[in-house]
Formats: sequence, structure tokens, C-alpha cells
Amino acid sequence: MSEAEIDRFLAEDLGTGDLTAQIVPKNAWASARLITREKMVLCGRAWFDAVFARLDDTVRIEWQVGEGEEAEAGTTLCQLDGPARALLSGERTALNLLQTLSGTATLAREYARAVAGTTLKVLDTRKTVPGLRQAQKYAVRCGGCHNHRMRLDDGILIKENHILAAGSIARALDEARALHAGVPIEVEVESLDELEQALAAGAKRLLLDNFTLTMMREAVIRTAGRAALEASGNVDLATVKAIADTGVDYVSVGALTKNVRAIDLSLRITLAA
Repeated sequence: MSEAEIDRFLAEDLGTGDLTAQIVPKNAWASARLITREKMVLCGRAWFDAVFARLDDTVRIEWQVGEGEEAEAGTTLCQLDGPARALLSGERTALNLLQTLSGTATLAREYARAVAGTTLKVLDTRKTVPGLRQAQKYAVRCGGCHNHRMRLDDGILIKENHILAAGSIARALDEARALHAGVPIEVEVESLDELEQALAAGAKRLLLDNFTLTMMREAVIRTAGRAALEASGNVDLATVKAIADTGVDYVSVGALTKNVRAIDLSLRITLAA
């Protein structure tokens, strides 16, 4: 992340300044413990550190849990020492970032565990919290899953409306190749018939939209390794292992970043005597 990004996060919370923290003596020193109230995967230490560094570079943070490590409820994640005003003013911004990224990583770890031992790769989507895409996609990797496109210019995904506008799957593919040679192209298909059309047109990656498990297994047989297959639609922790067992290569899960639940954290600050 950049200093400008951290400044934007701080400005959102501080406005023109923390009026409440001003009642604390300017030279007051404090310590704090960051505790998790639930089991989690820690993610976002760099963002947490950067918030306090921007407020006062004398703040010292000693982490007791590593990035990407799991922690049980009640665990002290880190110890902070520094000017009381900086700790008080940075608390909410730092916690907002850490609890959101840790929530993303924790959910990603659950999905990674659900498909452990299979060849399936669980992918995120562009359904991210506005302003946090890069950070959330990092958190997905921290949790053990994988990234799909970061932005629309990272690759081409030809969906139903693109196909309708172009006239056919083959025409849409031809146009995409002509305009952007060498760029990865994926084609969304909604039936086995459309899968056959895409394969005949030379598609190398197919998005199986809301296919049943039976249809996925049939798609794997018909494709026979000619294209990579990605399942999408109505995927959750209860169904992802069954999807993996069909033999598809990828599954995209919008819930990884869209439905994220922040981890319950507590920062307990104590003023020095």
C-alpha cells in the first residue's frame, strides 16, 4: 500500500483532527494489547503498522502472531507502545483494516481446507469492498486461495451479453483475439451445447455458469483437457468439495470478498503512570 492510501483511510476517520484525543496530555505515553475475541487467520499487519507510523513514527509494535498464522480466541496478537494520542486516534482505522482483511483471510482458509487434497483452485472475483480490492485480494492469497482478474484490463471474460451483441460465441472470440492478441480470454457458457460451441471455436478457458454437478462432470468428459474449466454460481463451503470432485480446474467464489465478516478484535490501551 502507499502512504497516500493510508492517508485516505485516516482522513476518512479523523476528518480535521481527533477532538477527543486532545483531552489527553500531549506528552502522555501509553501501551496497548491487541486481542482477538475469536479464532482467526491474521492478515493485514502491514496496513495496521502503517496507520500508526503515519500518525507518529515513535509508535512501536511487537507482533506475537505472524501474518497468515491462525490464532485462537483470547490470543494477544501484538503489543503497542507510543504516544497516547497516536494510539487513541489510530485505533479505529487500524482495527477496521485488520479486522476486514483478517476476516477475508479466515474465510479463504476455510475454503482452502474444504478442497485440500484435490486439484481445484478456489478463486476470488471483482466483488470487493470499494477501495480495498488490492488489499482483499492479498488477503485471499494469505488465506490459501487464489486471485482471478484484478481489473478489467487483466484479461477478457466473454459473458452472455457480449455473445448476444457479437452474434455468436465464435464471433465474440474472433473479435477478442483480433483486438487483443495474447491477452487471456475466458468464455462463459450456460449449457453443454454452448460448451461445445466454445470448444469448436478454440476457447482455452470456459466459465461454467450455474452448472449442476452432473453437468460439470459431463463438461470435464467432453472437454478432455482441451480447455480449463471454471465453475461459478451458488458456491459455498457446503458444496465446494463436491464441485472439486467433478474434476473442474477452478471455482470462483464472490463470497470470499463480498460477504466478508470482520473479525472481532479489541485494542486495550493503558496510560503509563
